[in-house]
Amino acid sequence: MHATVNEIQAAADQAGPRPARRGWRPVDIIVAAVLGIALGVVYWLWDTPGYAWYGAADALTPGLGGIANGGWLIAGVAGGLVIRKPGAALFVELLAAVVEMAIGNQWGITTIYSGLAEGAFIELVFALFLYRRFNLGVAILAGAAGGLGEWLLELVAFGNAQKSAAFNAVYLVSTVVSGAVLAGVVGWLLVKALAATGVLDRFAAGRREKARV
Repeated sequence: MHATVNEIQAAADQAGPRPARRGWRPVDIIVAAVLGIALGVVYWLWDTPGYAWYGAADALTPGLGGIANGGWLIAGVAGGLVIRKPGAALFVELLAAVVEMAIGNQWGITTIYSGLAEGAFIELVFALFLYRRFNLGVAILAGAAGGLGEWLLELVAFGNAQKSAAFNAVYLVSTVVSGAVLAGVVGWLLVKALAATGVLDRFAAGRREKARV
């Protein structure tokens, strides 16, 4: 007796998520580029209010300014959740940083360094789950990891090692929490919203969202 489509699908679901196909399709490249460019513009728009928020929080408690940093991590999380291929989170985060810098901001070339550090740490979380898990928890971990990457970069390369231990401790916690919330939660919600419109129908993220409707 031949198994029905539903029975085959049920068996596949019980077996757990399938390994992601590692090769990038042309549509993956195009969508990753569109995400990177669009979110690079969002980063640029966030530069002024984000920097003001950073300054106000840092004036209140030195190091608390890190609560603004998650706004510059969304691209990596969203890219990883949508493309689901090795290198996607790093590529989209780095491209967004390049676009932000190209439009013009106060940080110049160091924006690229941040994009590399943040994207690499976000990518690491998806890699740890073997590119098989893309739920809210993984998105939160990825955003938090991006914050950790930025904190380490600033500690080693941007002079934060010269600041007090108290500053760096507060800055670490605030940056990681900001990454978890502003990049992880918001990034996950962004992908869900995009999937609901149908623009991600050629991706697993879009198909899974439709299956829940």
